[in-house]
Amino acid sequence: MLSPSLEDYLEEIYRFSLNREIIRVTDISHRLKVSLPSVTKALGKLRSTGYITYQKYGLIGLTDKGRKTGDYLVERNTVLQDFLTTICADCDVAAEAEAMEHYLSKSTIASIQHLMLFMKENPEVYQRFVEYARCTKHSRKG
Repeated sequence: MLSPSLEDYLEEIYRFSLNREIIRVTDISHRLKVSLPSVTKALGKLRSTGYITYQKYGLIGLTDKGRKTGDYLVERNTVLQDFLTTICADCDVAAEAEAMEHYLSKSTIASIQHLMLFMKENPEVYQRFVEYARCTKHSRKG
């Protein structure tokens, strides 16, 4: 099991891999706002656990395991951002999803996905919720 920090590294490597053939340590360092030695240390851990291929000062690649896990991590983040938007959360959605994603189980993420699908398939129920949430926010402020 990956630590939250290593999940962040793998998620970003996966995101880069969707648009680039070459991923460098500096790309990850800039995106995550961490030092080059921190990235190198994380890459060593990800390599030793079979998520990436990497030679020091070389290119970074994903293994099948890394690609599959990276895809899940990106999907999880997307689901949580959609969820927060759907429930009319008054927050920085990206930051909140990032904070939540490392602490929810796969079964909880799956349950949220089911709720989101239900809301999309039942727009009248979702609309009732939005109206309720709007009324509730106003009554709490007043």
